Amino acid sequence: MSMSEIWIVLCSSHKAPDEIMHQDIIPLYAADIQDQLKKQFAYLSGGRGGDGCPVITFPDYPAFSEIPEKEFQNVLTYLTSIPSLRDAGIGFILVIDRRQDKWTSVKASILRIAASFPGNLQLVLVLRPTGFFHRALSDIAFRFNRDELKMKVPIIMLGSVSELQGYIDKTQLTEDLGGTLDYCHNRWLSRRTAIEGFAQKVKQTAQILQSFGTELAETELPNDVQSTSSLLATHTEKKDKMKEDIRVAVEQGDDILGSITKPVTENPEYKLNQDQLDNQTTVERLLAQLHETETAFDEFWIKHQQKLEQCLRLRNFEQDFREVKAALDIVSERLSAFSDVGNSRSHVEHILKDLANFEEKSHETVAKARMLASERDAFIQSNHYAVDSIIPKCSELHHLCDAFTTETERRRNLLNKSLELHDLLEKSMKWCDEGIYLLASQPVDKCQSQDGAESALQEIEKFLDTGAGNKIKELNKIYREYAHILNEDLKEHVQKVFQKQESMEEMFQKRQVSLKKLAAKQTRPVQPVAPRPEAFVKSPCTSPGLQRENVSSSESSALRRVNYRKAKSEMTELHQSRGGSTMDDEENLAVLRQHVMNELIETERAYVEELLCVLEGYAAEMDNPLMAHLISPELQNKKDILFGNMEEIYHFHNRIFLRELETYVEYPELVGRCFLDQMEDFQIYEKYCQNKPRSESLWRQFSDSVFFQECQRKLDHKLSLDSYLLKPVQRITKYQLLLKEMLKYSKNCEGAEDLQEALTSILGILKAVNDSMHQIAITGYDGNLNELGKLLMQGSFNVWTDHKKGHTKVKDLARFKPMQRHLFLHEKAVLFCKKREENGEGYEKAPSYSYKHSLNMAAVGITENVKGDAKKFEIWYNAREEVYIVQAPTPEVKATWVNEIRKVLTSQLQACREASQHRTLEQTQSLPLPLPASSCASPSRNHIRNTKKMEEKKADLTSLEGCGTAVAPKYPEKGKGWAKASHSLDASEENDGWSSAEEPLNSSDAEEEGGGGGGEIKLTPGKYTVVTDYDKGVSEEFTVKSGDLVQLIREGEDGLWFVKNLSSGREGWIPANNLLMLIGNSKSAQSLSSSESGTASSNLSTSSSCSDSCNVSSTSFSDIKG
Repeated sequence: MSMSEIWIVLCSSHKAPDEIMHQDIIPLYAADIQDQLKKQFAYLSGGRGGDGCPVITFPDYPAFSEIPEKEFQNVLTYLTSIPSLRDAGIGFILVIDRRQDKWTSVKASILRIAASFPGNLQLVLVLRPTGFFHRALSDIAFRFNRDELKMKVPIIMLGSVSELQGYIDKTQLTEDLGGTLDYCHNRWLSRRTAIEGFAQKVKQTAQILQSFGTELAETELPNDVQSTSSLLATHTEKKDKMKEDIRVAVEQGDDILGSITKPVTENPEYKLNQDQLDNQTTVERLLAQLHETETAFDEFWIKHQQKLEQCLRLRNFEQDFREVKAALDIVSERLSAFSDVGNSRSHVEHILKDLANFEEKSHETVAKARMLASERDAFIQSNHYAVDSIIPKCSELHHLCDAFTTETERRRNLLNKSLELHDLLEKSMKWCDEGIYLLASQPVDKCQSQDGAESALQEIEKFLDTGAGNKIKELNKIYREYAHILNEDLKEHVQKVFQKQESMEEMFQKRQVSLKKLAAKQTRPVQPVAPRPEAFVKSPCTSPGLQRENVSSSESSALRRVNYRKAKSEMTELHQSRGGSTMDDEENLAVLRQHVMNELIETERAYVEELLCVLEGYAAEMDNPLMAHLISPELQNKKDILFGNMEEIYHFHNRIFLRELETYVEYPELVGRCFLDQMEDFQIYEKYCQNKPRSESLWRQFSDSVFFQECQRKLDHKLSLDSYLLKPVQRITKYQLLLKEMLKYSKNCEGAEDLQEALTSILGILKAVNDSMHQIAITGYDGNLNELGKLLMQGSFNVWTDHKKGHTKVKDLARFKPMQRHLFLHEKAVLFCKKREENGEGYEKAPSYSYKHSLNMAAVGITENVKGDAKKFEIWYNAREEVYIVQAPTPEVKATWVNEIRKVLTSQLQACREASQHRTLEQTQSLPLPLPASSCASPSRNHIRNTKKMEEKKADLTSLEGCGTAVAPKYPEKGKGWAKASHSLDASEENDGWSSAEEPLNSSDAEEEGGGGGGEIKLTPGKYTVVTDYDKGVSEEFTVKSGDLVQLIREGEDGLWFVKNLSSGREGWIPANNLLMLIGNSKSAQSLSSSESGTASSNLSTSSSCSDSCNVSSTSFSDIKG
């Protein structure tokens, strides 16, 4: 049976029970007129006439005339509705028993029945009174009143029961009429009530099933797993209740049917009368209808349940699909980070190792995705209704997995190819170094003879033969073979190696030509002339043996000097041969700088034009009286909200910044100064970005306004106004990209430092804008946020509390789960807020932050390292009365926050130091001095620059004297932070930290703690292997990577060392303390210059906390998106 057929059955099943009674208007039920039926002034015994007419008996009822008309009509209407339509259509036989009554009563009864009987009449039989007088009277009266009693059917006056039996069979008459029909009025009434109640039950059940079926049919399938599961459970519960109701109804019908057939069951010869047979038929029909309805509902439910289960399976699949796809997107994004092909062999090997680890970690995600995609066949086999939407998702997962696997293999092949190239380059460089060393080590005196020259030629030829497997043969072939991995840096490295190889081969050719000439000449070898004896300091007792030894040593020294000069001259030739390439590089960089400068000026002009166009085409038109009729009343006087301070931005760029930029068009490398001079004016963007949410909300409300459409038409703009309102946000983020490009091509130029400072300042403005967008979303703070000083950092963290304030300690320590808190670090306080996501679109969807509590920075301390987690640090308050364990998303974020907090505390220390010095001078000189500037005031640009330089050069913080604060050494012991001297033993050992509001430390104690009792570590010249990356040298372009080989050349002033990166060939200055961190425990390698004087090695070590002190702080900024 189809769903439509099932539905038709459900919709029509509730109509059948009404057919039990045939009233056209409102059906009557025995239960409704039970009291009236109990009077038994008329009853339907179940007897039938000769042609099957139902017999209604009116027994002798003395109070017949007193029966209310309404009751009389109800009983007659009900009795005539019981027989079937066919039997009722033939007509009823009325038996009126008036044997004990008077003629006047008989007449009245007949007239009343004739007037009120609702059905068809076949025959009226009247048992007249039995008394002689009344009998005679009835005969006479009936003759004279025949017309008055005239009815549509014949009325027969009978004198006895025997005469009645002549019209109706004895078996169809009850015992009171002389018949044998078994009839009990109370039993009949009880059975009729039960049958009609059962019919009502069947009807109600059918109606409930229909209503439930309608609900099921009209139910929309949910879009999530939880709602679908809940809906399936709810519908199943309702279905079970429906089934229970049907079971109860069936039991009720079976009981009624059993009571009807009970006489036949007890006495097989017993025959049911027609009414009993009709009742049996009715109950059986109701039971059959109930079973049919139940069967149809079961079929409908099975299909509905299957659909819900399929929906639940689909929602689970979709949820798994979203999770797996998100995981695949993450691993794919992480895989895209493996774009670097490496700058050395060790670097490539390190990347390959990382790629293998990444692939292993990603295997579970890929396997889960493939398993989910394999469910496609199961969905198809189960005839799932949404198979058309499932198959594309499975195909997408297969595609993503295959793409990830393919991309991983491609990256591995690229790295293997890069490793192969670096092997070739290292072989070539090693071969070149060996060749140069060979040329430098050939004795000049021996080469003057023919044998010496031939021997030297053989050495050279033998060495050149080894070049077949070591040198680069064709540069273009290398370019073709490794084209897919050659980036600019690697290509430059290949060129330099090839140039070095060519220069070395050219040197060998020149040496070969010279040696061949010497080998061809038959001249005496030139004997070296010993130095004059006066050149030596003679000992008072010099023996001949010692004299010869001194002479031999002098000759050896002279030969070494000759070889050194020759090698130096050859190296000079090598550098000169590479000089042309360096000049070409400088010219290329100049062209690139000019290109960036042109883009900066052209885009700036376009930006100014766009701002002017918006201000004239939209903002000015809002004040135009001719356009006022197009502006809705709600939009009027909202210009400042919609456009913010765009006009102020336009005037700054048009009148000042663009003109200043154009003055640097010939000197692009100096453009950083232009940005620095105008940096304060860029603060106006913060106000614009803070107004952007209000502007965007207003635009969404009136974006369909006729005014805006008319303005756009006049301007002939393809984009609507909101795209142009986003221009200032996009422009301020564009500057940092252009500055990065300019800095990339200007590292060795005069203005590199200004470019770097300008880039840092622009990033700082972007960060301030971003932070301010979060700050304005803080709710619940009673005070003025501006009084807390500048907002330095903001971010989301996991926070645990570990307070030690009496009874609250147990409660707080019981908090095992972290609190999600958004921290705002100001100069004077740190705020703890709870992030709340908001509904909406665009800026309206931005989160808000509910203020929870704050800590005054004057009483704050930090512990930088928490045991067991590199991402955790502690913020404690009032001598550790309140301790907050903060977990950052990454170790880098933690390092940035710790450094920023340290700067705040250091500035407080500095302010305290200046205040102490001021008080000391006042006490000493008794002269009034001006108070020092607040530590919160923003320093000048030169002061910031000088401070940065001092921070790079200084290794330790100076201990403050005469002030209530102190700073521990820069390199504390491992596992310890910045400790308070006055803490108890437990507190100091368990939670060492750093605070600007602590008791002073004795300077000698601080030195012992920092030194660790091991004495000062000394650096010596030599070669070392770098153990960690470093890009903060004094020279911007000098960087080293883990695995690079560096040579310490000499020590300079201010604790700086001049270092050469032997892997890249670059040189630069590095602070000694940073150098200790870089080389770690690596041992010095043997240098070429020390080959004759012995091996010089140096085993350096540093404290394990050095790396903690040398964290490179960097501030991340999320681009503002409209």
